[in-house]
Amino acid sequence: MVKNKILSFILFTITTFSASFIGGLVTINFKEPWYSTLYKPNYNPPDWIFGPVWTVLYLFMVISIWNAWHKNTNNLNLVFIYFIHLFFNTTWSIVFFGFNNIFLAMLNLVVLIIFIVLLILKYKNISLLSMYLMFPYLLWCCFALFLNINIYLIN
Repeated sequence: MVKNKILSFILFTITTFSASFIGGLVTINFKEPWYSTLYKPNYNPPDWIFGPVWTVLYLFMVISIWNAWHKNTNNLNLVFIYFIHLFFNTTWSIVFFGFNNIFLAMLNLVVLIIFIVLLILKYKNISLLSMYLMFPYLLWCCFALFLNINIYLIN
């Protein structure tokens, strides 16, 4: 059982941080010069904040799904929802920085937030720890949506 827990933690970590890696690659390669030319609200966080915040949030996501998986191992539906959510998490960077499409990125964030809420509701019945670990992520994505909307409106 211990081996199974370690292996599943490693697999969830690799999968989740792969999403982060893909989004990061797109951001690094396509962010500039386009992003610098955008008008941004004065509450736009400095660039250096995003790396540490996202690292913690991805770690919380891994712990959440891993913990829920081991509390309810027969719930493949939960893992499927988690992977769909990761898809939308990754595609935001592709849409925003890769395609320079602020409006479509907003829509992507709305869908992502819906999946985060769905995961929170699913986790509530399985593990309160998993549920609570998703709240910072939800708040950050709601802030990102607010920021995304304002960037769209002023540009």
